[in-house]
Amino acid sequence: MKIPWLDKNDYPFLSHYYRVNGYNLHYIDEGKGETILFVHGTPSWSFDFRNIIKSLSKDFRCVAIDHIGFGLSDKPDHYDYSVQHHSRTLEQCIEHLNLNNITLVVHDFGGPIGLSCAIRQNERIKNIVILNSWLWSSKQEPDFITFTSVLRNPLLPFLYRYLNFSARFLLPSSFGKQKPSKNILNHYTKPFENSKQREGTLAFARSLLNDQDWFEELWDMKDTICQKPTLFIWGMKDSFIKPHYLEKFKGGFPNSSCVQLQDAGHFPQEEEPDIVSESIRRFLEING
Repeated sequence: MKIPWLDKNDYPFLSHYYRVNGYNLHYIDEGKGETILFVHGTPSWSFDFRNIIKSLSKDFRCVAIDHIGFGLSDKPDHYDYSVQHHSRTLEQCIEHLNLNNITLVVHDFGGPIGLSCAIRQNERIKNIVILNSWLWSSKQEPDFITFTSVLRNPLLPFLYRYLNFSARFLLPSSFGKQKPSKNILNHYTKPFENSKQREGTLAFARSLLNDQDWFEELWDMKDTICQKPTLFIWGMKDSFIKPHYLEKFKGGFPNSSCVQLQDAGHFPQEEEPDIVSESIRRFLEING
């Protein structure tokens, strides 16, 4: 099926679909070798890892999913879009594809989704790469406390459903020095072309308000994965997930190394793809 807005030169991958929970989950599966599994956040999809996959698929099997409600996956207007359900769906996908010795790459909401799955499936996880994410409650964070007034605003569903607020406004504002082009932004807004296709992004916004205790539970259960070789790649100009989140992560994952990108914001894989790709490659050479 041809998608008019999709630039196949930029995203040249063969699409695959896995039928799960009654809907089609889109994923790409490129290259051969040990598996790297990419898990995106909001309002993104496998597209934001495209440049990393182009590079690493020369030597590794690169699998990247689109959560239901995102990217090229189905977007039902009535669905369990909870973070916990996305994590269980990811687990089903891993089992369906029989993925083992996985290097798990997570970003944004992909952190709690992917790392929750890793805690349950820790025998399948070999290495972990974390880009600008979290795994604990932010309820005591001053910035989060301020932000809760936005999350509780009764206009929030209108903004997300009818203005595509997350993709049109929050995403571009999250970048650092390297701003996205209009063509790139189209690939983040077009998957949510109408109000009925935006329930997934709204659910993630609500999760920030409702799931903080669950995030903290994940931090308390991290012992099954925190000793695995871990690489942090962090955009230091991220205005949403700030550098002190990185410091907490490093304190909880002692077998870790870190690459700090001083000019990148929330999407280092989009803003500095060459550095991200080579950093992951070097990490896997050491921990192969």
